[in-house]
Amino acid sequence: MNQTVRKLAKPVRIGASACPHDCPSTCALEIDVIDDNTIGRVRGADEGTYTSGVICAKVARYAERAHHPDRLMKPLRRVGPKGSGEYAPISWDDALDIVAEKFLAAEARYGAETVWPYYYAGTMGLVMRDGINRLTHAKKYSRFFSTICVNPAWSGFIAGTGKLAGPDPREMAKSDVVVIWGTNPVNTQVNVMTHAARARKERGAKIVAVDIYMNGTMQAADLPVLVRPGTDGALACAVMHCLFRDGHADWEFLREFTDAPDELAAHVKSRDPQWASQITGCDVETIEAFAKLVGENKRTFFRLGYGFARQRNGAVNMHAASCIAAVTGAWKLEGGGAFHNNGAIYHWDKSLTEGHDAIDQSVRQLDQSRIGAILCGEEDVLMGGPPVTAMLIQNTNPATVAPDQTKVRRGFARDDLFVCVHEQFMTETARIADIVLPATMFVEHDDLYQTGGAQNILLGPKLINAPGECRSNHDVICALAKRLGAEHRGFTMSPRELINETLQISQWGSLAELEAKRWVDAQPDFDTAHYTKGFAYPDGKFRFKPDWPTVPFNRSAGLHGPHASVPKLPDHWPVIEEATEEFPFRLATSPSRSFLNTTFNETPSSIAREKRPMLMINPADAANLAVAEGDLIVLNNPRGEVRIHATLFDGVRRGVVIAESIWPNDSFVDGKGINTLTGADAIAPFGGAAFHDNRVAIRKA
Repeated sequence: MNQTVRKLAKPVRIGASACPHDCPSTCALEIDVIDDNTIGRVRGADEGTYTSGVICAKVARYAERAHHPDRLMKPLRRVGPKGSGEYAPISWDDALDIVAEKFLAAEARYGAETVWPYYYAGTMGLVMRDGINRLTHAKKYSRFFSTICVNPAWSGFIAGTGKLAGPDPREMAKSDVVVIWGTNPVNTQVNVMTHAARARKERGAKIVAVDIYMNGTMQAADLPVLVRPGTDGALACAVMHCLFRDGHADWEFLREFTDAPDELAAHVKSRDPQWASQITGCDVETIEAFAKLVGENKRTFFRLGYGFARQRNGAVNMHAASCIAAVTGAWKLEGGGAFHNNGAIYHWDKSLTEGHDAIDQSVRQLDQSRIGAILCGEEDVLMGGPPVTAMLIQNTNPATVAPDQTKVRRGFARDDLFVCVHEQFMTETARIADIVLPATMFVEHDDLYQTGGAQNILLGPKLINAPGECRSNHDVICALAKRLGAEHRGFTMSPRELINETLQISQWGSLAELEAKRWVDAQPDFDTAHYTKGFAYPDGKFRFKPDWPTVPFNRSAGLHGPHASVPKLPDHWPVIEEATEEFPFRLATSPSRSFLNTTFNETPSSIAREKRPMLMINPADAANLAVAEGDLIVLNNPRGEVRIHATLFDGVRRGVVIAESIWPNDSFVDGKGINTLTGADAIAPFGGAAFHDNRVAIRKA
């Protein structure tokens, strides 16, 4: 923690807030406010029934980040060559005038679609994250097709239920078996472990974890199920095979609430544990034990994460895993069913926050994950429109995070591309910008949040003054809108006015009521959450056999990837980057405990824990390569080459390697980050990025 903060007097008050970062928990927080400019300790709110007073260590240390000496404090204008990092201070008015001038000039030459506002989840606030869309729609700039994270997972879950919602995640504490599949909450969502551990302590519940390496959650589980990347569909089919075989299928539930139970039973009859073991690498005994636990304990809660959907077959994997609860009828019981995200429960009217009332559907949508190809001018991703020659970037760091980094770097290096980055630190994306604007953090502005992995609507009020000349996303968007001639009522409103009216028009009360209550528990009643009166399709049936093109997901940008060959029923879909003789290893880029994407990789405590970029490799594979602990090794595939240090770990299967966290590119020996190796080809059927689906070759440097 910043030494100045540690030595200051006892806090004079405690401020209620919400964590703004890209995590499903969106924890309710209590923050020690030292004075008008300084925060101290950050804690989870004890009264929050999902947070239960527990937050991750990195957010608990947030004062270290908020008061970091390297925060951007002044607007900057590039004075050296692109990528040189040579900047000079400039006034806010001059900076905004330049951005507006460049945008208007680009629009005059190519049309409005040449401007592409680009953002993501550095903050999850409905005002500060989403307001950039209001500018996009009002000006008819190229729209933003958000694909980099959720599309495979959300569409895969919705394919079965018809809606992105499920049982109350607090019900994990009332389960007899908690299955944590494809997520590592010990690192990324500690609250899941809080409720699962409570079930184990109070009910003797068993925790099953399914993942691709022995991470913290797998090590804490009663039954860890270790599979190869991209093979979860095979595991799910084998579990369902056993359930049908052993009489654990709830045929009464299947007949009433599912679409094709007989077809599914016949389909998985040949997909036994021996078949799945050959695909997944998991031994038959473990698969049988998993199926036995689920079959004998109907009160099983499937907590399905994002990680196992970040494969080219990710949507199919998610759907297959969600089907198991329908086979057993677990949905009927409290503490049973399948949960991924609660996004559908909030029914927001986003006409003010995002300008939904100004959307022109004829304006192209550019794929966030294909930013490299887009900036390199590839015709198939520009959709017949002009090149992108101007960008405003908020809440994301694509120069490190986006897939296919070789193209991303080449695209950003174009001399004819003007880029304005609004940021908290001088990230790698900021270092290639023409104008850099200093941004506030969540304790320095008002915002509104919803939880994906829980059920709350929360207010994040301004608690302290912003340092230096930092301005909020909303302030920047409104100031640019005025200079650009963009008209929308949302540009004339303060954040608190936006929050108040959005709550009211969305039927969630008022800002005053939210401030008084601190949060709104939006969890639907049991019957709605458990679909006891039917799932969200018109016929009320859970879909084992979804019609993928008509799945009620965002289809405005059309179908993507090899969508025509998606399996009709749950299955292993072999479209992943399987290992080959030339590239014999499967690489996944899993999240670390101390970073959150590229957030927190500037704080000393996080850096001290993570140390440096490392590649986990099985000791037997390392021996074959003559690689020892700490050796510098080279990973390569057709997309590029990365140098990284090896760490030997017997918790990964042979042929699988894991690079945890997203380190800055310049933390690597040759300045090329791990996403140099990640493909940007779209995942079927609705797009996405296959961050954990890469084949590579390895050699000692």
